[in-house]
Amino acid sequence: MSFFDTDENLQRIGALLTAKAEAVFRERCVPAEQFGFVLLVPERDGGRPKGVALRPDWRSYPCSLVKVFFLVAAQAALETGELTEHEELDRAMRDMILWSSNAATNYIIDLVSGTTGDTLLPQPEMAEWVERRQAINRFFEQVGWPELSGINLNQKLMDDLRYGREKIGLDRSPAGHNALTPIAMARLMHAIFHGSVLSAARREKVQNLLARDLASPFVQRGAYQVMGYLAGGMPEGTQIWSKAGRTRWLGDERADFRRHDAIRALLPNGAEFILTVFSQGEAIAEDDGFLPQLGSIAAKEMPAP
Repeated sequence: MSFFDTDENLQRIGALLTAKAEAVFRERCVPAEQFGFVLLVPERDGGRPKGVALRPDWRSYPCSLVKVFFLVAAQAALETGELTEHEELDRAMRDMILWSSNAATNYIIDLVSGTTGDTLLPQPEMAEWVERRQAINRFFEQVGWPELSGINLNQKLMDDLRYGREKIGLDRSPAGHNALTPIAMARLMHAIFHGSVLSAARREKVQNLLARDLASPFVQRGAYQVMGYLAGGMPEGTQIWSKAGRTRWLGDERADFRRHDAIRALLPNGAEFILTVFSQGEAIAEDDGFLPQLGSIAAKEMPAP
């Protein structure tokens, strides 16, 4: 499964990323199978991107990377008129991406799916609730990309265990928790900047929300998702669009201890790349140096166009 071609230089960079990750995982006594990435270089003429990948189909709990999918689904609903523009929705979309707010995310899920996560419901109403909560899954099924096979986008984001409708909804979800793969994340990031998943105007809104400023006064704050992530390894002057996510202990081993990132970088030398990294393991989730090292390797080795 691949929407990209490859070349020797990207294979060389991919080997460097793999070697660094394997060394870190070995040092931390974490299985190397708990790491995967996709590195893309878009074609300027709009053709197939070049790329390289390791475990691109690894299905993992996606942490906050899933918020990019929720953002695109919300923009699509606005485009079709299923949602109406209003200030609270704009504020929620901003905070969901800029600060990775789970409260904002869950508000958007409620709006797009027509569900709320309050008290328990009688059986017929609960079954209808579970079906409505599939709205974002249905949207991306209609997109039709094979790279999205196996993903799941029907759960809210919680800081610990779930209760009430959310617990029942999770238990009844055949796919379980939200799930993404490195290739699914890379496919969407590429489409946001070089595809047609939304109208040009809607894509621009998504792009603007994903932008990160390396000179921002917020750059040292963890919620800004630069320090400790791929953007933290970028050279000065790099333009960044990204969304990262991390979990620590949640009381659910299906979601505990992940650290992921998805970035589009435009380097000072004019080179552009998209890199998605998925990783799992307590020692990796707590390591603020791992992802910046990978970002630095990709940026340093990427030649000017």
